[in-house]
Amino acid sequence: MMADFDVFNGDADGICALVQLRQIEPRDSKLITGVKRDIQLLSQVQAKEGDRITVLDVSMAKNHGDLVRVLKEGAMVFYVDHHVAGEVPASSSLISLLNESPNVSTSLLINQYLRSARLEWGAVGTFGDNLHHAAQGMLKGKGFTGEQVGLLNQLGVYMNYNGYGSDLSDLHFAPIELYNLVCEYKNPLDFIRDSHQHFERLETGYNQDFSAVHSLTPLRANKSCAIFILPDYPWARRVSGVFSNDLTNKHPDRAHAVLTEKSNGGYLVSVRAPLASKHGASKLCSQFPTGGGREAAAGINDLPADQLNQFIDKFEQTYQS
Repeated sequence: MMADFDVFNGDADGICALVQLRQIEPRDSKLITGVKRDIQLLSQVQAKEGDRITVLDVSMAKNHGDLVRVLKEGAMVFYVDHHVAGEVPASSSLISLLNESPNVSTSLLINQYLRSARLEWGAVGTFGDNLHHAAQGMLKGKGFTGEQVGLLNQLGVYMNYNGYGSDLSDLHFAPIELYNLVCEYKNPLDFIRDSHQHFERLETGYNQDFSAVHSLTPLRANKSCAIFILPDYPWARRVSGVFSNDLTNKHPDRAHAVLTEKSNGGYLVSVRAPLASKHGASKLCSQFPTGGGREAAAGINDLPADQLNQFIDKFEQTYQS
């Protein structure tokens, strides 16, 4: 019997991309996701001939081997993403919508594919990826009030924040749980109103965690770049990505690296290129074995402590004016 698999990033962009797609094209699929940094998700799919696999918001380059494998097993794959793609397999069983532009999210690509059938969810995912200008452009002229746009922005930020952690125990909601909660609502504004206890749980956690970073001072900082180091605590792991985004929004001409200490002595790294010049983050992080991402925003899952100074040097060389 044919099986369906939905493979998606556990952040706002991945969840909102799938919400849009499954509300318009329903399937009884097996859901495969994880924390935001868990991206080699296709390795969990054991496919057979005729199976249908949808992959959203995870790098094709990081899943290339397993993508080739499931295609050889006879599966049909629909792949939509905005990260570095690498070599795209030549196969009649693969349909891909790939765009590596720093101003594009996977939710925006799905919104275009569905001709704005679930525009609000597309905007939430795009806001969550810190693409505020793009999200506002999606909503412009559609009759939304400033308050409504603000709420969609908040939900995107909170859903994105929820995806960060070393494992599912760090998160307020497991990504599959959050997906199932929000997917019941055609309009995210109805989710905010009718499931306010869930929205409030995200908001409260975000505000509590974010308040802890205000006392941090940078390891290094100048006009071109700044580096922060967060301690090995759950709140720090949860807030690392949105803290990076907040720094970028407040200092659009400066690049930022937020490193979170890990129990193994290494670091989890989030890099944000300057908003004024969205380049270099993916190239920088990809020089390290567990690194990757997009030109505007990238990361390293496990930077060994003995490579810290090497990373700092490369970061400053990339962004020092």
